[in-house]
Amino acid sequence: MSIEIRHITKTFGGFAALKDVSLRVPTGELIALLGPSGSGKTTLLRIIAGLDAADSGTVLFHGEDATSQSVRDRQVGFVFQHYALFRHMTVFENVAFGLRVRPRKLRPPEAEIRAKVQALLKLVQLDWLATRYPSQLSGGQRQRVALARALAVEPKLLLLDEPFGSLDAKVRKELRRWLRRLHDELHITSVFVTHDQEEALEVADRVVVMHEGQIRQVGTPDEVYHHPADPFVYNFLGNVNLFRGRVEGGKFYLGDMAMELPDQARPDAKTAIVYIRPHLLDIDYQPNSDNHFRARVEHINPAGPLVKVELVSEWGDSVEVEISQERYRALALKKDAKVFVTPKEKQVVMDNYSI
Repeated sequence: MSIEIRHITKTFGGFAALKDVSLRVPTGELIALLGPSGSGKTTLLRIIAGLDAADSGTVLFHGEDATSQSVRDRQVGFVFQHYALFRHMTVFENVAFGLRVRPRKLRPPEAEIRAKVQALLKLVQLDWLATRYPSQLSGGQRQRVALARALAVEPKLLLLDEPFGSLDAKVRKELRRWLRRLHDELHITSVFVTHDQEEALEVADRVVVMHEGQIRQVGTPDEVYHHPADPFVYNFLGNVNLFRGRVEGGKFYLGDMAMELPDQARPDAKTAIVYIRPHLLDIDYQPNSDNHFRARVEHINPAGPLVKVELVSEWGDSVEVEISQERYRALALKKDAKVFVTPKEKQVVMDNYSI
C-alpha cells in the first residue's frame, strides 16, 4: 500500500512541529525519517498512524483519503521504542493478543491463531522462546516479539518509532540488518523513525532528512550522503569539517589553499563556508598541489579500518582526517608532526555567510 502526505501542518501551542510537509511512499518501500530531536519525524509518523491529527493537510493510503479514519480502520502495525509488551503474558500470548481481541465475527479460529503465531515466531527466529515472559528476554528479543505482534494483525503499513533506540550498539547493528532481510521477504510498506544516520543509510530504500518541521531532502542513501541538497544535510549525515574563508576571483582562499568554487556559489559572495568530509582530505609531509594548508598532528586513533587523525590547522581550528591503515603506515605519522592537508575532492558543498 502506498502512502501520500499532502501539505501536512501540525502545531503544539506556539511550536510548529510540521510545516507544510508533503511526501510519497510507494508500495513495498522501506523509508527512514531521519533528523535531530525536534525535527518533526515522530509527529509525522503518528499522523500517518492516526495517533495524532494534523491541523491541516491530507493523508492518503493507496490513493484514498484516510485523514479522518481511526487507528483501527487504517490497519497499521506500530512498533514503539520501548517494546510495550504485556509483562504478564508469554511471548506467544503477546503475539496472539491483536488477533484475540478482534470482534467475534472477525476473530480467526483458535487453531488458525496458534498456527499464525507459531509461523510469525519462526519468522522472527523466536519460536523456541514462545513460553517465556518478556522479563526473561534480552532487549533485542523483546523488540522482535513486538515486531511479530505488529505483523500478526496483517497490517497494510508497518510504522516503527526509534525501534532500536534503547538497545546497545552491537544489538542495534544486528537487528537493523535483520529488519532489512525481513522487509525484503515480506515487502510490506514500512516507515521507521531514527536519529541514527548509519542506521538510516544501511536499512532504508530511501531516506527523508527532516529539520525544524520540514523535509530537507528525500533520496536513496547514496544520494543523500554523496549528493546532499544543502549544507544541513551534508553536516548532519556523518562527520564533516567546516572551513570559513574568503572569496576572490572565483576562488575560495583559506590559509595557503586556493580552491575553485562550486557552481552553486554566488558570484558576489565575499566569504563562504566549505564543508569537506574527513575521508576526502589527505595528509602528506610535502605540498602536492596549490590546494593545501599546513597543520599539526594533535591526536591519532589507529583503531578500526580507517585511522582517525585530529589536526590543528595553521589558523588554530581542529580538523579531522581519515586515512587508510596503509597510508598511515607509509607516513609513519606521529603526534606533533607538521603536515600539509589537501582536499581530494574539489566538488564540495558550501554555504555563504557574512562576517
